[in-house]
Amino acid sequence: MASITENYTRIEERIQQACSRGQRPRDDVRLMAVTKRQPPGAIANAAAMGLRLFGENRVQEALAKRDQFPPDAEIHLIGHLQRNKARDAASFFAAVQSLDAVRTVEELERRLAALDRTIPVLIEVNTSGEDSKQGVRSREDLRAVTESIMAAPHLQLNGLMTIGPISSDERVLRPAFASLREMRELLRRETGLPLDELSMGMSNDLEAAILEGSTMIRVGTALFGERRE
Repeated sequence: MASITENYTRIEERIQQACSRGQRPRDDVRLMAVTKRQPPGAIANAAAMGLRLFGENRVQEALAKRDQFPPDAEIHLIGHLQRNKARDAASFFAAVQSLDAVRTVEELERRLAALDRTIPVLIEVNTSGEDSKQGVRSREDLRAVTESIMAAPHLQLNGLMTIGPISSDERVLRPAFASLREMRELLRRETGLPLDELSMGMSNDLEAAILEGSTMIRVGTALFGERRE
């Protein structure tokens, strides 16, 4: 617990410094605790420090530890959603950040409609061009997924999400994050939606993301230490 508390303090200092550098209020940026493959007790420790926003990458892993989350937790799916997991995702998560295909949107909508439940969602965009990452790659695909979400009564499009390039160089990171912000502005004009959320920035690159407008950073390793394999 002591080390997590120290880690949390360091993360907060990094966020505050980045917000100050970008002339943004600290309250502009939400901190998500990413608890994938973390040991028992990690969620309780994060909750004890007041964190209530959690991210999980896999549907089944999240369901297996659902009882570890505090009752008022807001749990987002931030990993790739497979269509055959849409039913479980629809019943459990407060939001899904990783939609990137029309077929997945349609399946999630079908499952949510059966539950008469509406959730906010983000579209994942591959801004790095790296084959190892998920997300839409073209503006045409972005428009197609956007249109499918807007046609889904039980999905509320709140913004975009991305994973930064594998780099520690701000000159590489910031253009990728800036491109997500620019795509958000394009979609705002085309759809008329506020699209307030830009989920970008993780343990190694949160500063660059905040400087380019991130509203939510997703931090796991810097908070909890290395994940279990």
